[in-house]
Amino acid sequence: MNHAAFRIEQEALEYILIRDIGPWDKHPTVTNDAESIVETLARGCSLGSRRLFYIDSEGQIDELLHTTGKFAGFKAGHEGVSLEGK
Repeated sequence: MNHAAFRIEQEALEYILIRDIGPWDKHPTVTNDAESIVETLARGCSLGSRRLFYIDSEGQIDELLHTTGKFAGFKAGHEGVSLEGK
């Protein structure tokens, strides 16, 4: 199965910020592959309880909610967190 292409833009104690890099004619977007992305980062990046933000294909920053390494939904924006160099 083809998965979203993304890169880690920032890692901090309280969050990870990733960017959806496409190309979207070859890869699903982060939004459409959220479950796989959360699982991948939980395995390889010590996601733990850190918040997971993503810059989508249109430049919008939103949050992928997760619990114990499993995708739990979406939340618009990045309320409560100042992302460096957005």
